[in-house]
Amino acid sequence: QVQLVESGGAKVQAGESLILSCVVSGTGVAIVNIHTMAWYRQAPGKQREMVSIITDNRGTNYADSVKGRFTSSRDNANKTGYLRMNGLKPEDTAVYYCNAAGHQTSHMGALVPFDIWGQGTQVTVSS
Repeated sequence: QVQLVESGGAKVQAGESLILSCVVSGTGVAIVNIHTMAWYRQAPGKQREMVSIITDNRGTNYADSVKGRFTSSRDNANKTGYLRMNGLKPEDTAVYYCNAAGHQTSHMGALVPFDIWGQGTQVTVSS
């Protein structure tokens, strides 16, 4: 099984910073590659929106609302993604989710695609 865990969410004041982590791991399988690592967020009563996405063949993209403030990165060796959020605003308040897609080995050693989501981490920004 492939699993993903987000962490780092907290309640902060406007203008402060947070770093979110996204750790991908496999139990009983080997993760061959992660070609996409993305962050999404969902505020109460609103649709889930893309915050940032890293793709092997297309680089990194950000939502207009976070450009210049958020930085997404990943450590391929440790299969971990990061989202650094600077200058947080009340409108950034949401549950943040990590999404990872790539390929793993099956129990028979075959190459199998995966696309998984974490359970989310709460970020609350007070004015």
